[in-house]
Amino acid sequence: MGQGSAAFAAAIKANGLGKKTVMIGKNATEGTTLGGTCLNVGCVPSKRLITVASFLESLKDRRFRGIDYKFNGDVELGAIVKEKDDLVNGFRQSKYSNVLAGLENVTYIEGFGSLKSPNIVSVGKKEILAKKILIATGARASVPDVKGIEDIEYLTNETALKLKKLPKSMIVVGGRALGLEFAQMFNRFGSKVTLLQRSSTIIPGWEPEIINHLTKYLREEGINIQTNVTLNEIEGDGGAVRLKCEVDGKASVLEAEKVLFATGRKPNIEKLNLDTIGIRQNKAGFVEVDRGMRTNIEGVYAAGDVTGEPMLETLAAKEGTIATLNALDGAKKEINLLEVPKAIFTDPEAASVGLTDEEAAGKKIRCNCNALPLELVAKAGIVSDTKGVIKIVIDNKSHKILGVHMLAPHAADLIHEGVLAVKFGLTIDDIIDTVHVFPTLSEGFKLAAQAFYQDISKLSCCTE
Repeated sequence: MGQGSAAFAAAIKANGLGKKTVMIGKNATEGTTLGGTCLNVGCVPSKRLITVASFLESLKDRRFRGIDYKFNGDVELGAIVKEKDDLVNGFRQSKYSNVLAGLENVTYIEGFGSLKSPNIVSVGKKEILAKKILIATGARASVPDVKGIEDIEYLTNETALKLKKLPKSMIVVGGRALGLEFAQMFNRFGSKVTLLQRSSTIIPGWEPEIINHLTKYLREEGINIQTNVTLNEIEGDGGAVRLKCEVDGKASVLEAEKVLFATGRKPNIEKLNLDTIGIRQNKAGFVEVDRGMRTNIEGVYAAGDVTGEPMLETLAAKEGTIATLNALDGAKKEINLLEVPKAIFTDPEAASVGLTDEEAAGKKIRCNCNALPLELVAKAGIVSDTKGVIKIVIDNKSHKILGVHMLAPHAADLIHEGVLAVKFGLTIDDIIDTVHVFPTLSEGFKLAAQAFYQDISKLSCCTE
């Protein structure tokens, strides 16, 4: 039940096992069709627009001497969005429609599925008998229940990606990954952006070095970041939206042409009829599963965003695969969230895997940590992009790597050496003993490991 990453991964795996499978899918998340959130209103379109905005910023930045930069700063958002749509449509055809057509054991039915029993799903007037059922219906944008919100036209990530005209000003409510990405993107396109975060910092739970540096960089770009914000009321008159709130306990009124809510997501469960068979959900409505993606009902599994945080495309696919192997092949596979990386596609990018310093201490692990400024990585200096820091958390006794946290250009690509270190229990000595290409940004991970033993600023390049 679903047509996104988890559902497709499950269908592909089931097809490979030779099992007759039905995929049931229809739009519940606004703007989605075949392929789900990631393809239609998530990773693919947003990262395309973020890339365009970053290219625009590089022209404005005039980072290198000797180049005649001739650009007036104007952008045609409609043309940029049209190109994004063409990209998404191409991916939908090649990566989803064509793939689905090639799955000989899989039948696709467009519609909303509803559970009638632990082994019967109804779709319209059809009833399908199945030995195993996978719920993979995803999630959609959630907005807070604030006085006046029903009277204004607000944006979510799903609708903001469709804008053809650039707003002169924008308020982004939410300071986690999605809010930060959209705030920087629209700021770079030319909107005047204010970002509001309920807690005392952006991206709460991340390492302080990542939080503080990223906050500083975004503010330097001109984004007005306000923390400790309580939103009380919203009103609009067609040309502007006004948010009545408290900032650090003081009353404030903020105004912009558009407001974008990046305040979390809620599961697509309303049409599933979960109560009929008693499937357990958490307080937010997400389907509860164990580490093998089993619900509390025998034979019924769930995977992807419908199960809650962390909501990541590749994690959804992993969960869909694990659910299928456990359901149809007798496997006993489990998901280990500690080895799952996460990333924020700001500039510089933020990426993380494993435990933070605080989390390790909370588990009563005697840990040690070190943070390396990116300016000590030669490649960063070569490309004139030294914003960032690389932090490693280790077990103080064994030197085993417990967590890796990065703020750097291409951190979402660089994190995977850290993922392998956490997954396979490598030590900082294993990393130091591994030859890295020079000059590369990935060498920064080795330098951060070496920094536990010596002052990197006093070493020559490529010192073992």
